[in-house]
Amino acid sequence: MEVILLEKLGKLGNIGDIANVKAGYGRNYLIPQGKALFATKANLEEFETRRADLEAAAANKMEKAEIRANKLIEIASVTIAANAGDEGKLFGSVGTREIEEAVNNAGGDITKSEINMPEGAIRNIGEYSVEVQLHTDVTQAITVVVEAE
Repeated sequence: MEVILLEKLGKLGNIGDIANVKAGYGRNYLIPQGKALFATKANLEEFETRRADLEAAAANKMEKAEIRANKLIEIASVTIAANAGDEGKLFGSVGTREIEEAVNNAGGDITKSEINMPEGAIRNIGEYSVEVQLHTDVTQAITVVVEAE
């Protein structure tokens, strides 16, 4: 299935690119979310008339993401207190929800879906580097220090 991208999407392409995606991904995610249109002649013409507006909106989103990234640079690190045993193993774990709450309390502005934790939740006391992807082109690392209560 071919779609016209209305915004920059990771590995698919930039605004205006025609991407070949699986039918379910296109119908169930890209089109309902307003991220793409079916690649028909009428939609191509409609897209060309809207191209300037879409590019301006994308530049605005990028600018806002960079401002948010600068706030994260100022914060640099957050400390989270958690229940832990004698060997430093946590009773439970520290996940995206706790990190989101700690960063937002420190003056940041992120959502838990923007936090990338490829190794899963944090289960031990220590210092960890966590990436926050604010935009497809804007990623900022933040240090999370987990301490025992």
